[in-house]
Amino acid sequence: MKKGLTLVLSLVALWSCKNEVEKTTPMVEIETEQTEMQVNLNKYVSVKLTTDLSGLTENERKMLPILIKAADKMNALFWYEAYGDCDALLNSIEDNDTKKYASINYGPWDRLANNKPFVDGVGEKPKGANYYPQDMTKEEFENATLENKSGLYNFVRRDESGKLFTIPYHQKFEAEVKEVSSLLLEAAELADDAGFKKYLELRAAAVLNDEYQASDFAWMEMKNNTLDIVIGPIETYEDQLFGNKAAHEGYVLIKDQEWSERLARFSRFLPELQKGLPVADKYKQEEPGTDSDLNAYDVVFYAGDCNSGSKTIAINLPNDEEVQLKKGTRRLQLKNAMQAKFDKILLPITDVLITEDQRKHVTFNAFFANTMFHEVAHGLGIKNTINNKGTVRTSLKEYASALEEGKADVLGLYMVQQLHAKGELKEDLKDNMVTFMAGIFRSVRFGASSAHGKANMIRFNFFKEMGSFSRNEDGTYAVQFDKMEVAMKELSKVILTYQGEGDYDGVGAFVSKYGEIPEELQSDLDRLSEAGIPVDVIFEQGIETLGL
Repeated sequence: MKKGLTLVLSLVALWSCKNEVEKTTPMVEIETEQTEMQVNLNKYVSVKLTTDLSGLTENERKMLPILIKAADKMNALFWYEAYGDCDALLNSIEDNDTKKYASINYGPWDRLANNKPFVDGVGEKPKGANYYPQDMTKEEFENATLENKSGLYNFVRRDESGKLFTIPYHQKFEAEVKEVSSLLLEAAELADDAGFKKYLELRAAAVLNDEYQASDFAWMEMKNNTLDIVIGPIETYEDQLFGNKAAHEGYVLIKDQEWSERLARFSRFLPELQKGLPVADKYKQEEPGTDSDLNAYDVVFYAGDCNSGSKTIAINLPNDEEVQLKKGTRRLQLKNAMQAKFDKILLPITDVLITEDQRKHVTFNAFFANTMFHEVAHGLGIKNTINNKGTVRTSLKEYASALEEGKADVLGLYMVQQLHAKGELKEDLKDNMVTFMAGIFRSVRFGASSAHGKANMIRFNFFKEMGSFSRNEDGTYAVQFDKMEVAMKELSKVILTYQGEGDYDGVGAFVSKYGEIPEELQSDLDRLSEAGIPVDVIFEQGIETLGL
């Protein structure tokens, strides 16, 4: 046990896996002895998700609870994908703190500790989560003849004879997706914006048949809506066996029109920035779609995959490569969640690990810009290999997500540097670089089970090798600005080349070499925990929190 201030979290209705909107009450400080599980809970700090609703129309205020209810249904679906029988697990746990932690992690494995099990009797997390039979080997899957076996939207299961087969999401979750579809159609009836209405109607149809492309196109075409919902099976991070299967999640969002107007002008630079990427021409022949949007939102509800472990603060969608090439992507900056992480996590990290004379360069504007251009950078580079190995995602399999996140991080900083050179960004470039360095320390704490965490480990080790920063005797770090620019371009070249070649073995060796936390860095990260700095946030959210 450890003695000190324990942050005790009261979670109402969080222990249920069913479709009930999550409600939380804030953490309170109590002087007590800390159990190991209380220490785990203290990795998270509670944040209230709210925003100014005064600008919404009457119909939008009516829509918001409906959208939240639809998004909330993603919780049960993701529980099944990540673990299996949620109720059976929670009912088997007697300790309330352990139940709370299982709810945060959507299972008995600690997402901030490389999926270490924290429930007695539970073994290691299967690499394929609950998407595949636990006894299935990679070789068995690769040799099996299955319908759409590498598809995004199905489970692999065994029949009574032990033979593998696939079952589509819309069949496995038939009752649940019918409810989601009904709610989306109910919201569509209230939509004032024609584009948003069309998207909701098409998304309502898509959850019933797992055909999402039409709704993705409609989502890219709508421009004037204030409310938004991102819902369905989207990211493939949870499948660490092959990186094939998409996980269910939901965000409910309110656009910040003023901030979005500031960002809109950057989209026009994408074709020019693509041409200027620091890599051979053959790896940048694809042209990003020109309909790409940069928008700022306040997020008022998270559910499912995006609500598990470390929380997303920016989104770049859709993932469909065909939609990306024709329409580009939409980059959504979740401003209120971003501000919370900056205030409660990044600034305290800065005071511990950044050299004193560079701390002034860690700013929210730089954090916002770095995060924004990270999302923009997902649209740059290459989506299809240059040697007929298919898409980058399918050729790099389980490494694809981590490498893509690493690409987005380093190309995001490259883009900031390029736009500074053009005079489009006025802030001090040193702000972006030092904030970027502090951000590595923040994200690497997510652990190797997170694609973002592994990407940051790779970047830290690569940048260290290139001399991009130095470590002082007092355990603080100083950015070497000129060397960081060189390393940024070199790492961009390495990643873009691996992606273009679809070099699975090469990427595996690269991740093995650079993807581990050095002992010295781990000791520095331990100092952050000893200082009581949380790793991430959990949310007080929902209809009641918004006062609806």
